[in-house]
Amino acid sequence: MAAVPAHPVPIELGDLVLRAPLDADAPAVAAAFADPPLQQWSPPPAGTDVYAWIRDRADWSSGARVGWVVAAADGGPVLGSVSVRVDATLDHGMIGYWTVPDARGRGIATRSVRAAARFAFDVVGLHRIELCHAVDNPGSCRVAEGAGFPLEGILRESYPYGDGRRHDEHLHAKLRTDPD
Repeated sequence: MAAVPAHPVPIELGDLVLRAPLDADAPAVAAAFADPPLQQWSPPPAGTDVYAWIRDRADWSSGARVGWVVAAADGGPVLGSVSVRVDATLDHGMIGYWTVPDARGRGIATRSVRAAARFAFDVVGLHRIELCHAVDNPGSCRVAEGAGFPLEGILRESYPYGDGRRHDEHLHAKLRTDPD
């Protein structure tokens, strides 16, 4: 049975750290939410208050999610976010992520997704984690494949993205028993 820790647990990745978001991250998160590609492919819910988003991601007490901001380990700015929604009754999760423009194409999302998935398998106890992205977002496909999430299929018109249209999605998934 899956069990989320009561408090955020940081993950150190050498030059990067996955950590709980802080109020001081609000300007960087607000700038990320204003980025057009993020608004299209990973839109925050309409009317999202940045401080509410930070509090929500930093609060693991519901057992429904583990989540972090991704930052430079030397205390640098927020580079992205990664979280895993948890269905403890099925030992199943759904991973999501975003990066700021300056972090794209540098492997930061791939490393963060891989680390968050390993945490969800090893610490939370999940068996399967799914990753969905719009077929029209090839960068997310590269992240999924690079993080060890093989493509399983296409979900037709499955999710309304930032443009309000339902897009086909690729379904990728990783099992606890899959190699890193």
